[in-house]
Amino acid sequence: MERVLTPEDVAEVLVPRNVLQARVRELGARISSDYEGREPVLVTVLKGGLFFMADLCRAVDIDCTLDFMAVSGYGPASFGGVVRITKDLDEDITGRNVIVVEDIIDTGLTLNYLLGVLRAHGPASLEVCVLLDKDVRRIVDLPIAYRGFSITDRYVVGYGLDHRQYLRNLPYVAVLKEEAVR
Repeated sequence: MERVLTPEDVAEVLVPRNVLQARVRELGARISSDYEGREPVLVTVLKGGLFFMADLCRAVDIDCTLDFMAVSGYGPASFGGVVRITKDLDEDITGRNVIVVEDIIDTGLTLNYLLGVLRAHGPASLEVCVLLDKDVRRIVDLPIAYRGFSITDRYVVGYGLDHRQYLRNLPYVAVLKEEAVR
């Protein structure tokens, strides 16, 4: 049986709760300003993006709507793995202003695929808001309009990010101890 991870498996807190929440409020204020007079659709990929999306939409002080997608990958994305959409949008985004809300961007391959799928729906605009940008591993150039934090190539958990479904509920972003990742 697999060992259950706990907060004791955290090596260090990378982004403390107060810093995280302050940055989310800043991103919400920027989106509110940039989209004043419009009603953007915030779209996130389940499950990891849920925490960031919930706080971000509360920090946005203009009308917006929410929608969700879910994906499943087969094989490592960095080696041409296949991405399959397991839950598509519920709302029609044709002619709408869409902001994809991501918890973390690594190689960028999955997000690049999703942006292509979303563009095919004919939105008026399509932007990306990411909490954690691990650009050192980027394979695909992505248009990121809103960036929370740039991070180094470390395995992070918390605030929606998990390791085998554990530690999503941490109120901060943390680095796991090396032995916990194995």
